[in-house]
Amino acid sequence: MIYLLFGFIFFLPTNSFSQKENFKGKDKSKMHHEIPDDKYVPTSRENVKTSPAFKYSGKNIFTTQVNINEDGENILGDAANEPSIAVDPTNPNRMVIGWRQFDDVNNNFRQAGYGYSLDGGQTWTFPGVIDPGVFRSDPVLDFDSDGNFYYNSLTSDANYNFTCKVYKIDDGGIEWDEGTDAHGGDKQWMRIDRTDGIGNGNNYSYWTQYWSSCLPGFFTRSTDNCTSFENCVTISGTPHWGTLAVGPDGELYTVGAGQNYGFMVTKSTTAQNSDFPVSWDFNKQVDLDGELSVNVEVNPAGLLGQAWIDVDISDGPGRGNVYVAASVDRNSINDPGDVMFTKSTDGGDTWSTPLRINHDLATDNYQWFGTMSVAPNGRIDIVWLDTRGAPQYTYLSSLYYSFSIDQGETWSDNKELSDLFNPHLGWPNQEKMGDYFDMISDNEGAHLAWANTLNGEQDVYYSYITPEYVGIEDVNKNQNFLSLTNYPNPFNEKTTIRYKLPESGTVQLAIYNIYGKKIKTLVNENQQTGVYNLVFNAVELSEGIYYCRLNTGTCLETIPLVLIK
Repeated sequence: MIYLLFGFIFFLPTNSFSQKENFKGKDKSKMHHEIPDDKYVPTSRENVKTSPAFKYSGKNIFTTQVNINEDGENILGDAANEPSIAVDPTNPNRMVIGWRQFDDVNNNFRQAGYGYSLDGGQTWTFPGVIDPGVFRSDPVLDFDSDGNFYYNSLTSDANYNFTCKVYKIDDGGIEWDEGTDAHGGDKQWMRIDRTDGIGNGNNYSYWTQYWSSCLPGFFTRSTDNCTSFENCVTISGTPHWGTLAVGPDGELYTVGAGQNYGFMVTKSTTAQNSDFPVSWDFNKQVDLDGELSVNVEVNPAGLLGQAWIDVDISDGPGRGNVYVAASVDRNSINDPGDVMFTKSTDGGDTWSTPLRINHDLATDNYQWFGTMSVAPNGRIDIVWLDTRGAPQYTYLSSLYYSFSIDQGETWSDNKELSDLFNPHLGWPNQEKMGDYFDMISDNEGAHLAWANTLNGEQDVYYSYITPEYVGIEDVNKNQNFLSLTNYPNPFNEKTTIRYKLPESGTVQLAIYNIYGKKIKTLVNENQQTGVYNLVFNAVELSEGIYYCRLNTGTCLETIPLVLIK
């Protein structure tokens, strides 16, 4: 990685906030909300100064800036944060990211920005904002099984009147409709049912009850593809600052911080049925050995992160498992931010002992904006920002990643995926980098929408992370493994791939490009124990780096192939 040194601002912790003294055990949901401060000032994107957009391609990550002009350049003087992403399951090359758009870094009036890609995230177009001149915040995107996109956007006024609209793209295109009123409130989140059951296409959303448009309710459902939304109801346990997930049988889960402490998980098996009102099976207090924090030193006007919940929908051994993760201010130790994880194997009834995902043992670093998603094959991905590599008394952060392929029992080594950057740089007259990131996992990797200042400003980025190429030796430690090699390497046309199978079974051997896209399957069959050699002919491929992945179901190994022409 090329380490960028410009833009670093060093902060002494003189007037810092103390979460443990001031906020623990209190109802923090009343402390954090989105209202307009600065007035809207029209800003033209014509004739603005630009700089090169940041782009990076490594062995296991591809990163590119999303909020760019028509020439693919960074727009100087603006800001963007709180990104959310949707990927078309019928055409994964088509995706969209929404964010809080600040046209002028000196003005915190925000609008509903968005960008789209039609080539798998390699290039992006930023058409502008959905509703010009209208205050909009808390962007949340999702998609249905038919590839329709949804954009849930909050608006509010200085009198604390909060409402949301859900915009939709339902024609395979790139333009949003006029939007549908969806009740709502501050820190809303949204999830679409993509199962094959009776709830397919249902849109569920919930938000912070204290800042709701329809007190005492703070949850709504649409069962008609977002043509309308039902009257608000309450959620058992009253969670806030969290997310939703749909299980393989259409069961709905929510997670969030409790009103005073800990985390609350709620489940509904009736929400999928449009013939009945939404009711809740139960709520369970879940232990992550910590709490969500607000107004933290690393993100002074924002959250340490939100609570994430997801469900294994695979046909594997983890089907139906429920996972919860968050960056928390620890209870058992004096640590301001660790990424903690817990799971339930019985539909949310009981939960495992909380597990720390970050391997950093120091208690003075921040692991913040922890974000989790689960792939269709059951792999669990978690990313976060981490200050462990920063000089003392600074909050410089870099992106880290870990994954699990055994239902969260063991995790790969923490992998640093970006250079250090200064999250306090480029604040849009608002001392935070938003409140969250967003990630969607597929079987090959993870699509991440995130914010950073790697180009000297606060901007939104897309990254594709290929977990098979990260720390896989640790996942398979102490196993009788595959010994995947090739020779020669580098090569100019052909190379011989050799591997050893310690046991018989189904073998998949495939070639991937640097973006994690499969470009050629070499083996997909049952094979017996033994040593195998095959010749890979790359005459039709362009020069560059590729990856060969061998998967036997229980073992996985990847090696880079360097093609020179």
